[in-house]
Parts: sequence; structure tokens; C-alpha cells
Amino acid sequence: MENRHPQPVEDYTSANMVLIFVNLLWVFVLLWSWWGLGPVLIVAVLLNHLITRLELARRRHEQRFDRF
Repeated sequence: MENRHPQPVEDYTSANMVLIFVNLLWVFVLLWSWWGLGPVLIVAVLLNHLITRLELARRRHEQRFDRF
């Protein structure tokens, strides 16, 4: 049996960030065209809040494992 080492893979982070931006953009435009700017602002604030909570949870999780 051969013992092969895995090859490094390409980093697709920037491509994924562009796709997330494009998807958010068309969803925001769709919301804006149907219901106006208010729901777009509410969704944007909600997403910002969720991203902030996710960051805090990840930091707490990392600190818990750094103590050991």
C-alpha cells in the first residue's frame, strides 16, 4: 500500500466572499423592490448582530481551549 501525502488545495476564500456579496446584494435588491428600504435595513442590522454574536461565541470557545 502506498503512503501518499495529501497535496495542498487552492484557497477559495476570496471567491466565496464575492459570491456571498453577490447573493446578499440580489436579496437586498429584491427586498427593497418588494417592500422598500425598511426591511432591508432590518435584515442588515439582524445579520450584523448575528455575525457579532458568532464572533463572540468563537472567541469564547477558543479561550476555553487555550486555558488547557
